[in-house]
Amino acid sequence: MAAVLMIGTFLGLFGETALNMALTNIMEDFDVSAASAAWLTTGYLLVLAVLVPLSSYLVRWFTTRQLITAAIILAIVGSLCGALAPNFTVLLVGRFIQALATGIILPLMFSVVMLIFPVEKRGAVMGIVGIILTAGPALGPSIAGVIVSALSWHYIFWMMAVAYVIVLIIALTKVDNVSEVTRPKIDALSLIASTFGFGGVVFALATLAEQKISEPIVYAPLAIGLVLLLIFGVRQTKMAEPMIDLSVFKSPMFSLGVALMVATMFMILSVAILIPMYLKAVLGFAALTAGLCMLPGNVLNIMMSPIVGVNFDKIGAKMFTRIGFSMILVSMIVFLTTMSATTATWIIIVNLCVFFVGVSMTIMPAQTNAMNSLAPQKFADGSAALNTLTQIAGASGTAIAMTMFTIGQQNYAAKFINVVPADMLAHGIHTAFIVVAVIAVVGLIGSFFVKNVEAVRG
Repeated sequence: MAAVLMIGTFLGLFGETALNMALTNIMEDFDVSAASAAWLTTGYLLVLAVLVPLSSYLVRWFTTRQLITAAIILAIVGSLCGALAPNFTVLLVGRFIQALATGIILPLMFSVVMLIFPVEKRGAVMGIVGIILTAGPALGPSIAGVIVSALSWHYIFWMMAVAYVIVLIIALTKVDNVSEVTRPKIDALSLIASTFGFGGVVFALATLAEQKISEPIVYAPLAIGLVLLLIFGVRQTKMAEPMIDLSVFKSPMFSLGVALMVATMFMILSVAILIPMYLKAVLGFAALTAGLCMLPGNVLNIMMSPIVGVNFDKIGAKMFTRIGFSMILVSMIVFLTTMSATTATWIIIVNLCVFFVGVSMTIMPAQTNAMNSLAPQKFADGSAALNTLTQIAGASGTAIAMTMFTIGQQNYAAKFINVVPADMLAHGIHTAFIVVAVIAVVGLIGSFFVKNVEAVRG
């Protein structure tokens, strides 16, 4: 059952970034701009940001078996839409449907895994969950690069559809109902405020890549979204049965763990969209070569995650997060000081290895320490809150990275009369990495406030 949830989640998170390596191909096939093509990733994350908060309702209204089955069927439909897409609109719709599936199965995996495994096995299991959370979006560009070079971007969707069908067959025989169906009253105002609040903020951030913040299409949804989120938050504190019980944030270590997770996911999704663009557009690599350049770092991340998980109880979140964020910051400094149109390939590969080893030391310890600070009856609410904010962070990372990339190019074009395309693109990516470096600094500072938490029993 855990395997079904983890594989389903891996496929969904793989789908978040898989098209990043194929964006240039899709732009040519459908004649769309880079900012429009980026909506294939940002739109995916936008749907997740809207849907994940609803997960605390879904697990109380439907059985585990119903939710998993529905999610996988939606994933198959979305994958087929992408594989058969005759135009960009159908492709985007397919991505939205895929995101609906991931939005259901991702938070479900967290709460179910926390329920079905005993406390003494939680560190090792969450190590595997850490692989899923980081390897999915990180491996997306690498695997997709091989697929695009050998076949075409359509086969990314065909292969996902086949994988989902296999998972569905296994799920129908292995999934049991572990959550309690209480069917609480649905609060319409909370539902509306959550949907349009999170959606408005992510939409505004994504639109910044093409429009100035002074444009109504940016500031209007941003302002409305922030107001609705404020209404949502206040309302949750006054309801007998809130949509998401925000009392989980009364735990300092839960709040800090979520903040560190948010920082890490922001950086992962930023790197996942910036590096493929840099390797292909600036250094001129084919999709296969670009994918292979990212592979060593991803392999190290996969190898390190279970090691971190097994040793979590001995070493604790405090030490792991400090080492992890230090490594991430070092990698960002190297990117900022070496990245240009002539950077040696080995520097990029080695630096990505440093980055992903750092990620493996931050994401699992941060999330496990956060969830350990909650009582079991709060797992669903904690999972919904944690996953909502991390998906918002992922969407923000992608959107802000593209915005800063665009600003960097514009600044370069304004500064130099004879524009060299490769240098302009490199400057844009360098500008985007400044923001990622700032987030790394914030994460490192936060890690010095982490305290190791014993898991709450009963």
